[in-house]
Amino acid sequence: MSPDNTGEQQGCRFEKGRSGNPRGRPLGGEAEKLTRKCIELAMDGDTVALRLCLERIYPARKDRPVTFPLPPITSPRDAADIAAAVANAVAAGNLTPTEAVEFGKVIEIYVRAYQVAELDDRVARVEELSDEELTRIIRNGSGESTPPRLLTIGPG
Repeated sequence: MSPDNTGEQQGCRFEKGRSGNPRGRPLGGEAEKLTRKCIELAMDGDTVALRLCLERIYPARKDRPVTFPLPPITSPRDAADIAAAVANAVAAGNLTPTEAVEFGKVIEIYVRAYQVAELDDRVARVEELSDEELTRIIRNGSGESTPPRLLTIGPG
């Protein structure tokens, strides 16, 4: 890039801090008149105008309700089985790939919630253990008086 093409070398078309359109964008333009005309046409029976108005009032659904039984998820294995059932439903033509993706999101959210709840239950059980029980678990019933070393550095 030559110095002639840089902004520092060229003069600016507009002064800094001053708009190139001092009056600004026109407010609304003819939108209000067009909207009123479309409503009038719709009220007079123009079906295209009527459809346009109704689409704005009550937009068409982008998806359809899908009935697909989801069994309870009580383990990660259940989630895998449900994912396989969704894939089979796509293969059979009962679900579209897009619907399967949405089901996948539901399954993923459900599994995450299940995992968080399960982890919370585990933490609560560990917090209820006494120091003696924790020490016994660490020793794993080996009868040692001190917990085993996990890492040995240098000669033993």
